[in-house]
Amino acid sequence: MLWLLYVGYGVLGGIGLGIGYITPVSTLVKWFPDRRGMATGLAIMGFGFAAMIASPVMRFLIESVGIPNTFFILGAIYFVIMLVASLYLEKPPEGYVPAGVVIEETKTASKDLAQLTANEAIKTKRFYFLWFMLFINVTCGIAILAVASPMGVEIAGLSAGAAAVMVGIMGVFNGAGRLIWASISDYIGRPNLYTIFFVLQIGVFAILPFTTNGILFQILLFIMITCYGGGFSAIPAYIGDIFGTKQLGAIHGYILTAWAAAGLAGPFIVAEIYEATQSYALSLYIFVAMFVVALIISIIIRFDIRKLKVKNEHRV
Repeated sequence: MLWLLYVGYGVLGGIGLGIGYITPVSTLVKWFPDRRGMATGLAIMGFGFAAMIASPVMRFLIESVGIPNTFFILGAIYFVIMLVASLYLEKPPEGYVPAGVVIEETKTASKDLAQLTANEAIKTKRFYFLWFMLFINVTCGIAILAVASPMGVEIAGLSAGAAAVMVGIMGVFNGAGRLIWASISDYIGRPNLYTIFFVLQIGVFAILPFTTNGILFQILLFIMITCYGGGFSAIPAYIGDIFGTKQLGAIHGYILTAWAAAGLAGPFIVAEIYEATQSYALSLYIFVAMFVVALIISIIIRFDIRKLKVKNEHRV
């Protein structure tokens, strides 16, 4: 019955996860045009913290009623909660703006650069710039998440217990980073935010192989994991900024294929390199190089956005 697990948990569960993730996030971007980052950050923070809440519940149910019944119970609970919550999701009226807010004048939001359909968006360079930035950010972040505990033991000399506690705390920073960084992006802009992400992580990943102090090692990982979470939460608002909200949900779905690809690439890279070298250092250097590429892309996309702004101004 292994195939049933693959089809049910893997295929159907994966599709449901994507739909459940994209729908509320894309709706929030439309309902809160003046605080896109904060709105999506709140939603995606909940997505990140959910595993921390659900994991002990799942463990309790498995020990109490077994694995099959756990699926039935959780499935029923999730169905009811999501059905009730979905009743509050509604497309805002065309041109909706919160009362008392003038989008053109506010300092926390800018006018969308375009209003493209999903098929139009994927024909632009900006789409692939965003895709690769998200892919690199998630690839490197998820790879470190997969090996954070043994890497802490090997590089920083942490005990197994201390490394396990560190991984738990990383979950908190992952969730908090999703809200904090996304909220900051409302003020400094999404292009600036991603440039900051990549500059910070170039420094973190370059220093990590030489960090034998346990406390400093953990601080660096906590910084990295906030950038990992922040990359998720800021991307919907970034999409809205440069492609508009016409088909934001579909465009967001296309962009999130980078997440799926990164989920395969990150752990594979770090596992294969460790097996060949018995060290995490080379993996970290490779990730530094990847972040340099991402940093270059984050700078290039600025020129593309600037050209589009000039083009829009000439039309006006």
